[in-house]
Amino acid sequence: MSATRFFVMNNIWIKIFFVVFGVMSGVLGCRGQILSHPGEALDSDSIQDEFERGPYFGLYKDNYFIFGPPVGPKPTAHNTNVKFQISVSQRLTKSVLPFGSYLFLFYTQKCFWNVLENSFPMTDLNFNPGLGFTKPLFVKNRFIGKVSLIFEHESNGKAEKDSRSWNRVSLSSNILIDPTTMVYAKLWIPWVDGENNRDLLDYYGLYQVGISYMTLSKRFQTSVFVTKRRGWNLNYNTVLEFSYKLFNNENQYLFVQYYNGYGEGLLDYNKFRSQLRVGFVIKPQFFSDY
Repeated sequence: MSATRFFVMNNIWIKIFFVVFGVMSGVLGCRGQILSHPGEALDSDSIQDEFERGPYFGLYKDNYFIFGPPVGPKPTAHNTNVKFQISVSQRLTKSVLPFGSYLFLFYTQKCFWNVLENSFPMTDLNFNPGLGFTKPLFVKNRFIGKVSLIFEHESNGKAEKDSRSWNRVSLSSNILIDPTTMVYAKLWIPWVDGENNRDLLDYYGLYQVGISYMTLSKRFQTSVFVTKRRGWNLNYNTVLEFSYKLFNNENQYLFVQYYNGYGEGLLDYNKFRSQLRVGFVIKPQFFSDY
């Protein structure tokens, strides 16, 4: 190995070390909203109060900041990056709508940030607003999950050949099959309006299914969900996640995410990615959407 190549590779790993160290320091130093106590009964009255008298503004999907290299290829400054997501919701109605539903405004923003390159470029920024109805589900006076019908738009805000855009009406459901296990499904009716991503569904897919397990103490959680790409083959995008809460009265978790497949971001939706990243995550109060 040449001296120049040796210096470049060691410089990359030094930068990786400092980014991971910074992420971990942020986890240890921050505080978040307090979750319900372990074992607290999720009865219909308390959940209804949470929807009606709770804060209008809250978390929607997981909010995370993670960093890591590809799995397989040699790590470089170009393929080792930060991925972060900000996701919030705003309840727009105070009163209950027909069918016991509530109107929400949703917004998710996902970014890929090449912090090892010069000038720290943000290579892909995806914007995903939505408007729709969410209905909490109850069985025998117990909260078991929710179902949502949402109109979504997603684009990357770029122009000309780098522009990506599509829309969908999605129907999703989160169901708690016991106090520790949640199953998830989401399907959508899409229409692709981006001139440069007409084949988006071949890579982004048509539906998602997943399962999540959390210990009764809520200290450890693991999830796996897959997105079926278009076609009859067994072609899936797969995400595997692990999270561990350091302190009982916090809502920050150490977080590991492994992504395998296409469509991780809009700009390079048709390029395969196998990426392992580590960082921290802030989770919604009851369970995460995807």
